Amino acid sequence: MKSGYVSLIGRPNVGKSTLMNALIGQKIAITSDRPQTTRKKIETVYTEDRGQIIFVDTPGIHKPKNKLGEYMDKIAEKTFADVDVICWLVEPVTFVGAGEERIAALLKSVNHLRRPVILVVNKTDTLKNKEMITEVIKTYKEQAEFNDIVCVSSTEGTNLDELLDVIFKYLPEGPLYYDEDTVTTIPMRSIAEELIREQTLRYIKEEIPHGIAVMVNRFEERNNGLFDVEADIICEKDSHKGIIIGKGGAMIKKIGIAARAEIEDQLEAQVNLKLFVKVRKNWRDNENLIKNYCYEDTNLM
Repeated sequence: MKSGYVSLIGRPNVGKSTLMNALIGQKIAITSDRPQTTRKKIETVYTEDRGQIIFVDTPGIHKPKNKLGEYMDKIAEKTFADVDVICWLVEPVTFVGAGEERIAALLKSVNHLRRPVILVVNKTDTLKNKEMITEVIKTYKEQAEFNDIVCVSSTEGTNLDELLDVIFKYLPEGPLYYDEDTVTTIPMRSIAEELIREQTLRYIKEEIPHGIAVMVNRFEERNNGLFDVEADIICEKDSHKGIIIGKGGAMIKKIGIAARAEIEDQLEAQVNLKLFVKVRKNWRDNENLIKNYCYEDTNLM
């Protein structure tokens, strides 16, 4: 029996959350085409006959623009020392930017920890010329040393079994950390917050989503099995509040309907969802507000 923690690292928007959801066969981490969708460290659990993998999805490593960004970066970096295996996700391109160079430098700095590093070339379905993979791999071999390399497509499910095989190869022997039925260590309340935020990313197309947080203030189950969920959508400007609410409340209603469906799918129960919009100016640079909005590991700030 093998078991251990596996970190998924990479630049924003390389598909870490999509890959993790695909590997465990269930949507836990929210996804969107917006960079920096993932803000929190998210753990999911994959269990089979060979053992158990606890995947750790981290915020994309990037150049921070505010205290929230600094905190997100520190979360990603901290997992280097806390896991048994590191999977570095990259896109199938030969251009290596500052973000990739920074990750390569971080990997070199933790070489003394002797963590196995797997290069995962994601989004292979976007390649018109499949032979280009050879050049991509050659490019990244010049950046860092890897124990193994796997090319996958999260959206099409290509080579996911091969990736699992490689991960199990490097995991240490050990017992199951969680029951076989456990899929995530995250409380449903926190998942609901993320699912609501996901819908704001989906429907609001300006820069506003980067300044949005969600805080669930009520999460209760009635005797009949229906859940009452009340949440605040936090934004940074009065003008943003107006856009989130929309004309005649149309936008907030649209977000609420979509978020309720996602939460009901997770709970397999009916949900009565109420959303409120509140303004907290420049909250992303306010350590106390970041703590209030349920971001764990606030000692990193």
